[in-house]
Amino acid sequence: MARPVLRTKRIELRPMRPKHLPLLHELDSDPAVMRHLLGRARTPQEIDDFWGPRCAETRADTAGLGWWVGFEGDEFLGWWDLGRSDSDPDSDPRVDETEIGWRVVRRRWRQGLASEGARALLAHGFDTVGLRRIWAETLAVNAGSRGVMRAIGMRHVRTEHRQRHEPLPGAEEGDVIYEITRAQWRSRHTG
Repeated sequence: MARPVLRTKRIELRPMRPKHLPLLHELDSDPAVMRHLLGRARTPQEIDDFWGPRCAETRADTAGLGWWVGFEGDEFLGWWDLGRSDSDPDSDPRVDETEIGWRVVRRRWRQGLASEGARALLAHGFDTVGLRRIWAETLAVNAGSRGVMRAIGMRHVRTEHRQRHEPLPGAEEGDVIYEITRAQWRSRHTG
């Protein structure tokens, strides 16, 4: 199975490729977008070092997993991922349970795009890939991402307190982990 193009009412999610790297510069150079991840914007070199290998990664394609970039028409909206945000691009993807993630450009926040794209990935992950469980995590203080997690039917399962090399504002409140199982997804989307 190849990683497909996924479509929602407003979004076309296309498999991320090296040609999308300039768009990721736009996203990760915004300190507001990165505040709960690094507490600052990434430098251009950091963006190249982090995203270059991920844009070129095709190992997860065979499982139908990986990174997608989202567009509304020609407008870049952000990225979504299923099964790769918690891993090294050179690692094999997990095909029973995996992480979901998203990042949307600031000018399009609070428009339901993160949830819309994430729902498409949940449907793909459960109905096509056959995943058993999908989880997401963020800082407890990240109200926006927590709202997306709740909106797509995930439930809070635990809070962890982690040691960090570089402290983030609000990190003392911990990292929250949300999840949804295939059975929970199907009970919400059938009948």
